[in-house]
Amino acid sequence: MIEFTALGLTAPDGSIIGVIQEGGIDALAASVAPRLRPDDPIPDRPSNLILDHALAKLDAVSKARTVARLVQLRRAGAAFVLLTHDEPLLESCADEIWWLRDGKLIARGDPQEVLAQYRRYVAQALRETGRNQEAPISPVLRDGDGRAVLSGIELLGSDSSPTIVWRSGEAAAIRVTVRFTGDVADPVIGILIRTRIGLNVYGTNTELENIHFGPMKAGDIVRVTYRFRCELCPGDYTVTAASHDPDGVWHDWLEDAVAFAVSDERYTAGVANLRAQVAAEVLPRN
Repeated sequence: MIEFTALGLTAPDGSIIGVIQEGGIDALAASVAPRLRPDDPIPDRPSNLILDHALAKLDAVSKARTVARLVQLRRAGAAFVLLTHDEPLLESCADEIWWLRDGKLIARGDPQEVLAQYRRYVAQALRETGRNQEAPISPVLRDGDGRAVLSGIELLGSDSSPTIVWRSGEAAAIRVTVRFTGDVADPVIGILIRTRIGLNVYGTNTELENIHFGPMKAGDIVRVTYRFRCELCPGDYTVTAASHDPDGVWHDWLEDAVAFAVSDERYTAGVANLRAQVAAEVLPRN
């Protein structure tokens, strides 16, 4: 077994303990167990070890082989403390997970339960990192005849404060401000959300929403706020915004103008987070 007296915890013989450690304090440093790092070879004989991100540099095949070897050594009585942030790795082999922050135990127990708690914390922490941050306008392309200028593109969270990170499912808004520099008979102002690889996710404009401003003159300013629930899967996205005539002639077009991220407590594949309610049953045999 491997004892950690400062934590009051013990990794028993015949176990793989996964450790997620945050903060500047290494709570495992006081242990006398040998500590292997990424460039150190893992022995073939049972030995109690702390694996300090020891599998981090391995490719998928080598990692799978190493995990299989760890499982065999565990069956032979070895104790391993697997220090990593590789959640799939922890799910594949850990008997128990300890979640440490600044040298203190936050949670301990079944891998699925502790990882779910950890993911909720990460999702919220990511959301907080974006709070009160204004998304810089940095389009990859800008075009138009100049009769209007998009002077502001704001991303707003559920509390109406600026953000660059939304939590999946939260009430969100995109606010576009347009200043007209010339006469425009019937301006259309729109937005388009894309994934980081350019897949169109959602787009709309004032014409589609049956909003009309009437003739605009130089010096007029219009602000349009699009409110929606951010039912997107975790990932990175961009917002394109434009002011144009109904026939498509651009006044000002900002391609991928601002970037934002979406966080969530669990992985969801794809783009749209449909939040399915799932029921299953075992059918009787014929």
